[in-house]
Amino acid sequence: MSLDDKELLHLFKQPAEKEKAFTSIIKKYQERLYWHIRRLVITHEDANDVLQNLFIKVWNALENFREDSQLYTWLYRIATNESLTFLDQQKRRTSVSFTDVETSLSNKIKADEGFDANKLEWKLQLGIQRLPEKQRIVFNLRYYDEMPYEEMSRVLETSEGALKASYHHAAKKIEDFILNH
Repeated sequence: MSLDDKELLHLFKQPAEKEKAFTSIIKKYQERLYWHIRRLVITHEDANDVLQNLFIKVWNALENFREDSQLYTWLYRIATNESLTFLDQQKRRTSVSFTDVETSLSNKIKADEGFDANKLEWKLQLGIQRLPEKQRIVFNLRYYDEMPYEEMSRVLETSEGALKASYHHAAKKIEDFILNH
């Protein structure tokens, strides 16, 4: 029997149940958060590092979670911010421009042993990596996670209209990339 988020949060606040509740939260959301992060940072190793940092932050902050939003929304917001922080650190560490980071992410995709530039799913991944950061996040949340705009607006703290426009522009850029490569 799996508990809903409110029950898990209630258990987390009880010292004797804290670890058990946290383990249940991890089991419930780990895979979805991993794939959200992985689509942003690309490699499995980097995604695992970011996910680990995410769960450390969640462990430390969950006690003070005010439940203004759903737990799922809050976790996605932290995952997105941790992923962006990771990418910013990579940029600073190598002091490269966004274009170089975009090229680096594309090179990581091409380095995958199953990479085949002629396959549509690889073209899609390369097209996604060419998007500006915000459009890439919006596209991933909508396309892969099928997140409603209303929920996405809470995760990214942006209006639904702006998100719809970002998604539309992202989809058009990806379509153009696929058709021309």
